[in-house]
Formats: sequence, structure tokens, C-alpha cells
Amino acid sequence: MSVRRLAEVQPESFEFTPENRAWADKQLEKYPPGRQASAIIPLLWQAQKQNGYWLPKPAIERVAEQLGMPLIRALEIATFYTMFNLEPVGKFYIQMCGTTPCVLQGSDSIKAVLERRIGPAHKVTADGLFSWTEVECLGACCNAPMVQINDDNYEDLDEARMAAILDALARGEAPKPGPQIDRQTSCPVGGPTTLKKMAERNYDYRPQWTATAAPTGEGAQ
Repeated sequence: MSVRRLAEVQPESFEFTPENRAWADKQLEKYPPGRQASAIIPLLWQAQKQNGYWLPKPAIERVAEQLGMPLIRALEIATFYTMFNLEPVGKFYIQMCGTTPCVLQGSDSIKAVLERRIGPAHKVTADGLFSWTEVECLGACCNAPMVQINDDNYEDLDEARMAAILDALARGEAPKPGPQIDRQTSCPVGGPTTLKKMAERNYDYRPQWTATAAPTGEGAQ
């Protein structure tokens, strides 16, 4: 793993909004007394979302203080997990899956669109709208290639569909997440097929037991 460092330019302070503070307090109720530090990952994640999808040092300090844990422990966690962005990202932060299933389905063409429209990975566009990075598996292999933009997945992509999503976001629209072709979640292209023939002929799947006489003679026990 490459060395991950905090951004050189940091905000002066960080405080959860009242809504997020109430949410954080609710998370702490899930843990027994003395185990509140177990909530650090969800609290850091909520702090990152509140701060435009990147995690500044004051937020890490605030979370560590709230959980009553040493700052160095909180820093170790924030710098270890790549889900935490330690420098500013675009308003629309794009994670492009570059694992084998997506590559086999053409993710290189998606990467080319991102490089052409946004620039190199980790660079925020001048208008602050976009940045992207390549990541490992995002768990939608059936619908490869795919990207995650902020909290939403966009699947079954090709160059034209990826470009159309970027255009829509730039116009202030909210493109529909999920599969970008006519498919339901991860069903096969063309629709579900499992048990289809059985349903068509009203198949009774229950075991058909046949009563037989008890064995007699030599083999009887």
C-alpha cells in the first residue's frame, strides 16, 4: 500500500451538524460502555460525507475526542482505509472499478472517458464538479463495467453511457443509478429465467410421495 498522508491545506475546525451529531450519538448507543471506539469507522465516514466526501484532520480529531480515544489511533484508521479520502475531491467523486470482471467487460473504455473528460486520477476539475480514482472490486461484477459516484452505483456502462452520466451531472440533473440497460438489478439481460418453464406449466415442486407396503419376508426388520 502506498503512503497516505493528510492534505497540506486543512480547514481550521470541524463540527458535526446537529443532525449528524444526533446520528452519531445514536450509533454510540449500539456499543456497551467503554467500547465506543468501535464506532470510529461509521463516524469518520459520516464526517467525510458532511465535508464533501473528504476527511480533514479537524474531523479526525473531533471524532477521536468524541470517542475518547487517542488521536494517533484515529489517524491510523483514517490513513489505512482507502475509503477515506484525505484530500479534497470533486462534488461528484467517481470510483471506477478496475478489477478483472470490469476489465474483461470494457472498463478501459470507461477509464478513457474519465481521463478525457476529467483529467488524470485524483485531479479535481477547475469547476470543482468532478474527480475520479481507480479502485478494486465494488461488488457489482454481474453488471460490469461499473462506477460508483458518491453513494450510487452506475452499471452496465459503455463509453456513451458514461459520457451521458457526466453530462447529466454537469447540468445539475440526477441520472438514474443502477443498471444503464434494460435489466432488473442483476438479472440476466433479457429478464429472469430461473424456474420460468416450471411457472409456465404450473409445476408442482413438492415431492410426490407414493405409499408402499411395508417390506415382509427375509428383508424385513
